[in-house]
Amino acid sequence: MTVTAVAPPRDSAIAGWYDGADLVDAYAVRRPAGAPTDAAAIAAALLADPPPYFRVLLQLRDLIMARFGVKTTSELRHAAHGPRIDFFPVLSATPGEVILGEDDRHLDFRLSVRLTADDMVVATTAVRCHNRLGRAYLAAIKPFHILIVRSLLARLGR
Repeated sequence: MTVTAVAPPRDSAIAGWYDGADLVDAYAVRRPAGAPTDAAAIAAALLADPPPYFRVLLQLRDLIMARFGVKTTSELRHAAHGPRIDFFPVLSATPGEVILGEDDRHLDFRLSVRLTADDMVVATTAVRCHNRLGRAYLAAIKPFHILIVRSLLARLGR
């Protein structure tokens, strides 16, 4: 299945984040036959059992960013508040869209996973940086972010 870059959906629950964001991107893939029809279940399938390179990148990120007082994935995973999909906190969920995200001292991010009326799965990311550390971090991870989102959507499409 082909993953395509698409315009960030204007009817997404995170559309209010687009203006003033330091990063907004969206990618889509057709929902494969037999895949869940609930956005939270799709997000769980999307993020389940990530490829080994993704785990290595997260470990590297945690080693570097912990020195700057940024929450590690382990800290996020074990936080006491609310439901999660992997280490991502679920901020809201409807059958058609789930919003994952976290606010930290360097940046805030939101990830929307939506199922559209034409059976597309759209993953939209919006990031707002608070300081130089956030902007440097975003610049460093952006190529990996794109690779990972596209890869996870392609895997879902198969």
